[in-house]
Amino acid sequence: MTSGKIHITALPVMEHFYTLQGEGFYQGRAAYFIRLGGCDVGCVWCDVKESWDAGKHPEVEITNLVAAVKKTPAELVVITGGEPLLHNLDELTAALKAAGLQTNIETSGAHPVSGNWDWICLSPKKFKAPLPEVVALASELKVIIFNKSDFEWAERYAAQVATSCKLYLQPEWEKAAQVTPLIIDYIKTYPQWELSLQLHKYIHVP
Repeated sequence: MTSGKIHITALPVMEHFYTLQGEGFYQGRAAYFIRLGGCDVGCVWCDVKESWDAGKHPEVEITNLVAAVKKTPAELVVITGGEPLLHNLDELTAALKAAGLQTNIETSGAHPVSGNWDWICLSPKKFKAPLPEVVALASELKVIIFNKSDFEWAERYAAQVATSCKLYLQPEWEKAAQVTPLIIDYIKTYPQWELSLQLHKYIHVP
């Protein structure tokens, strides 16, 4: 998947670190996270608002990012944000794959896909809806539940993803105590869905 943009050798990086994936299909798996700066979606409950302004984060050479990953035993690399698809990710994923690494992305789907991905986690947001072409590519649909109306929002996109796409409902962290019981009841009624928890916040890792 290429977007025809200019050659990119560096990207604005807020942080990168080796940890456990806390959410969705790969929950509990060791993963190297690269969090890119820049986001125009603007979720009111975002827990990394400091990522939104790409200009506040240093440009890091792709070669240096890959070298940092290779210093760890990581086999899986997760590109997140912010909204990572604000950037052309062709060169980044090519370099990661050349190093023998699995490439996963977490995206709102609000921008066209660039890069070569083994797994696309789509987390659609009401603040800026995903593009239909990204919805069609999703490996995993992860919908954040903030209030009861979000279940209808979740079903809207569940009807659009591929039949092989994994379906997850995840409580918004600050409202987890209130909405998690609602999610449990919902999944018991509609068992095609699974529960995603922000495991990393419970076990206190990045």
